[in-house]
Amino acid sequence: MLAKGQTVIQYMEQLAPKHVAEPEDRIGLQLGTLQKEIRTVLVALDVNDEVVDEAIRLGADLIIAHHAIIYRPLKQLQTDTPMGKVYEKLIKHDIAVYVSHTNLDVTEGGMNDWMAEALGIENTSPIHDLHNEQLSKLVVFVPKSHHEEVLNAVLDAGAGWIGNYSHCSFNIEGFGTFIPREGSNPYQGKAGKMERAEEVRIETIVPHTIRNKVIQAMLKAHPYEEVAYDLYSMDLKGRSLGLGRVGKLKEPLTLAEMAEVVKEKLDVPNVRVVGDLNRTLRKAAVIGGSGGRFYPQALFRGADVLVTGDIDYHTAQDALAAGLTLIDPGHNAEKIMKGKVAEWMQQKLQENKYDTKVVASSVNTEPFQFM
Repeated sequence: MLAKGQTVIQYMEQLAPKHVAEPEDRIGLQLGTLQKEIRTVLVALDVNDEVVDEAIRLGADLIIAHHAIIYRPLKQLQTDTPMGKVYEKLIKHDIAVYVSHTNLDVTEGGMNDWMAEALGIENTSPIHDLHNEQLSKLVVFVPKSHHEEVLNAVLDAGAGWIGNYSHCSFNIEGFGTFIPREGSNPYQGKAGKMERAEEVRIETIVPHTIRNKVIQAMLKAHPYEEVAYDLYSMDLKGRSLGLGRVGKLKEPLTLAEMAEVVKEKLDVPNVRVVGDLNRTLRKAAVIGGSGGRFYPQALFRGADVLVTGDIDYHTAQDALAAGLTLIDPGHNAEKIMKGKVAEWMQQKLQENKYDTKVVASSVNTEPFQFM
């Protein structure tokens, strides 16, 4: 069974929810339709002519890309321009293009976490906060016979996280009362008669992003025909979501040693380095893409080095004067997302019994050559 395009994108948005993207970012479906079955998904960093040819060879119906193919509103669509030819080829071969950009950067388990993990940066937090996760308090009343079953279903679905503690809840025993009315099918009690049931009140915290998932897990595990539960909005905020990651290195490295790690782990032939090559680094920051403008935030959070692409001359001078070293692996270092997204998506589709294939693009879209 092949997955529909909407299903594939529902999974993608579980990994990288659209609402965490930067304002005005060009994300989502940019070309084509999702109203079709998907035989093959191609995951790419960029969409250029070579990538489209690759998609055609693979029989791909959908490209999931990191960089937008339409960033500014089109005033006209001419098929004799370089990008016009790309759009024409995509349309003729019925290949849809979906973009996941800063939402993939920001999300937990996304671009910047992959880069930090590859570089040995541990116990990370965002460099630049964009969102604080909204929390709700879930309260549900459960018969004692199903207390553990419902509790585990709710917590295993992702509720109950407080900092680095998972499966947090509070449970109180008490009595619930109800009268089953005509036409009801009560788990216990008789129609028209007051029932007094031994129940447990379960309280836990639920992030807004997984609220529906948690509620569905709760309802599936609960034995009652009509489940009594409440959701309360909370002023308390959850996790911070933002751009970049900063944390301690697994072991101290010199700037020269760190540059070699970056080249190896991010699979880039060269890097640009700013600072004393013999300086010892203990805390590092990384931002995929162009993150030079965030060097003050990285410095404020105690980083000794910032790894990011597209660093300009004056930013390099300013960061060096402020005491921060820099390693620039180029923008194309974000290609780490191709294999990571493809692996995540393929596993998700297989878990749900879909035969749709997911392939990481093998096209090198790096525009620069290193002499």
